[in-house]
Amino acid sequence: MFDFGIITNWINDLLIGCMPVWAATLIECVIIGVLILLTYTVLALFYILYERKLCAWFQCRLGPMRVGPWGLLQVFADMFKILIKELISLKGTDKFLFKLAPYIIITSSVVMLACLPWGRGLQIIDYNIGIFFILAVSSVGVLGILLAGWSSNNKYTLIGAMRSGAQMISYELSLGLALMSIVVLAGTMNINELVMLQERCWFIFQGWLPAVVAFIIYVIAATAETNRGPFDLPEAEHELTAGYHTEYSGIHFGFFYLAEYLNLFIVSGIASLMFLGGWMPFHITGWDGFNMVMNWIPGPIWFLGKAFFISYIIIWFKWTFPRVRIDQMLALEWKYMMPFALVNLIVMAVFVALGWTF
Repeated sequence: MFDFGIITNWINDLLIGCMPVWAATLIECVIIGVLILLTYTVLALFYILYERKLCAWFQCRLGPMRVGPWGLLQVFADMFKILIKELISLKGTDKFLFKLAPYIIITSSVVMLACLPWGRGLQIIDYNIGIFFILAVSSVGVLGILLAGWSSNNKYTLIGAMRSGAQMISYELSLGLALMSIVVLAGTMNINELVMLQERCWFIFQGWLPAVVAFIIYVIAATAETNRGPFDLPEAEHELTAGYHTEYSGIHFGFFYLAEYLNLFIVSGIASLMFLGGWMPFHITGWDGFNMVMNWIPGPIWFLGKAFFISYIIIWFKWTFPRVRIDQMLALEWKYMMPFALVNLIVMAVFVALGWTF
């Protein structure tokens, strides 16, 4: 497959040859920052339309159809509308924390997005403890939600923030244990190495039943982590108006809205990297002709296709199952999913120690 590192190294060498190293580094940082923000915006807008159309399809209707052909420009109209909305400052709020909370949430999701490799040599942040770093950064978003609920000085936002904090902290355990099962199978936390080890066979097939169980646990926990139905209690409209971001308007509300959809892509991208090979094509041992055809498909197409497929499953959950109660949600995690994920991790370790992996 094509190595995008050739292009990035060429750009780096070109800049260093024309200017001092510090200036080249500064320009590269600016370019990368602009690309991340552009990608963030485009993906969030795509996911808004993606869910609207899928929801309409599930419910036997058309979805947005008025703005642009087949309603494709509806999300841009909504974006411009939210940008021109007034930022309302309410009495009794902690104004500094009230304004800081959306930026904490958006920063957390942007950093996680930068950790995802889209192809060979196409990654911004590459640590040898990449999975641990992603889990750590994802926990920062909880602080933004708690600050938003508390600083709004509203009982509904506070209840929504407390629910979200309890939910995200609880389901992080199952999500982390599911990912650790794959780390045990791979023997590394480096994201690029995790993808490269799936060149012959994806981890969901290499790990047999424990890998499949880890994938199912991860998808359920990721659905809860992103506050999506049927685990959308922090934003339960029939109880809490809009949950922790009830008092926000304009671009500040837009930050919460975009971060929710971008987090859906991020958890789907992590699942594709950990279980489905990421940007690595689908290979079958012995089928050289088939494998050669698969190699012609660019890595970013593989990565996006797998991420969109997993997002489809999560969106399907939301529009299929009814919203659960808070006690049911926490009981599912602490009584069933976390113990089951812990046992599955031990089973995976036994499989690896005995060499029973594929």
